[in-house]
Amino acid sequence: MTVELTAPALDSGAAGRAVHSLVALGDSTTVGIGDRVSGGWRGFAPLLAAGLGAQLHNLSFQGARMRCVRQRQLPQALARRPDAAVLVVGMNDTLRSDFDAQAIRDDLDEVVGSLTAAGTVVLTARYHDHARVFRIPGPLARALRARIAEVNAVTDEVVARHRIGCLDLDALPGAYELPAWSVDRLHPSELGHRMLARGFGDLLAAAGCHLPEPVSMTCAGGVKITPLHHAGWLVFKGLPWLWRRGSDLLPYAAQIIWRDLRQRRRGGE
Repeated sequence: MTVELTAPALDSGAAGRAVHSLVALGDSTTVGIGDRVSGGWRGFAPLLAAGLGAQLHNLSFQGARMRCVRQRQLPQALARRPDAAVLVVGMNDTLRSDFDAQAIRDDLDEVVGSLTAAGTVVLTARYHDHARVFRIPGPLARALRARIAEVNAVTDEVVARHRIGCLDLDALPGAYELPAWSVDRLHPSELGHRMLARGFGDLLAAAGCHLPEPVSMTCAGGVKITPLHHAGWLVFKGLPWLWRRGSDLLPYAAQIIWRDLRQRRRGGE
């Protein structure tokens, strides 16, 4: 599996550093939604922690935005003084009418800067095109792509500044294949979570951390998802979700349509 390590997180003297404690920060993806096992959700964080032989502190919660991570999750993470931290957050920001790329950049910079200053190896991710997985009307898809591009640009800036590892989900092999996604097509399936865990594990190994057991890609224990599950979810839950979230994106989508119309008129002059 090919992953991108944007810059080294450790110097050469830290090769083989053991990761005894891992903190997971973020939203519902970090919670583990999509990888249901007996007793609840699992997700990439426990899989990664098991491969590292590390104690996991998962501080994520559903619906979290970048500001939530800075204000609520970061203080708890710093109090635990983790050896490594993984952060997946930002999609909830793209779906809100008060989207502010500058505020997201400032919050992300504070989270990453504070953790790296404390000696933690930090990893994050840049997003794929969600509209290729969860089909939505053209204007909404374009609006969402534009928002994701802004979040990715912010992420790239912070990653370069702090020289941390970043997993590029758009380039992750298999990221756009249906088996990688849960029934809602918004969260990874068990396979998708294993792909994330393997990718983050590779990044930690590349940063000089000891990874005793690379994450297995063999699915075991998760609920099997069939095409019928996907169809049922789309009808009974997906469309209502699209209606709720689309209302936040519609004004922005209208701006994009209007801008395109103006550009076409100018091109025809």
